[in-house]
Amino acid sequence: MAIETDIQAGLRIAASKRGDVLWRNNNGAGKLENGSFVRWGICNDSQALNEMCKSSDLIGIKRVTVTQAMVGKTVGVFYAREVKRSGWMYRGTAREVAQKRFIDIVNEMGGDAAFATGEGDL
Repeated sequence: MAIETDIQAGLRIAASKRGDVLWRNNNGAGKLENGSFVRWGICNDSQALNEMCKSSDLIGIKRVTVTQAMVGKTVGVFYAREVKRSGWMYRGTAREVAQKRFIDIVNEMGGDAAFATGEGDL
């Protein structure tokens, strides 16, 4: 069974081979040496927001050649993958629901987001 870090690496390599990019989207919060508290990552402006909407592990841009309406131009489409170990199944935990909320927002706005357990989910 593949672990998430191996799956992330495989997804990033596969994206690169297609001419796309995926970056690791670290998310967290903590105190700096000077005592200041800082939050980082998408959808992490506050603890409340992060609890209801968790951004994906990998975010990036993929190339899409558009149809007749934009004749021959290539555009970048935001995409995101929430990486899970192989064999993972959605159970609807609070964390998974918040992760799915981010996925749904990206897809509703014309992006491409999903859970991923391997390169086939790219």
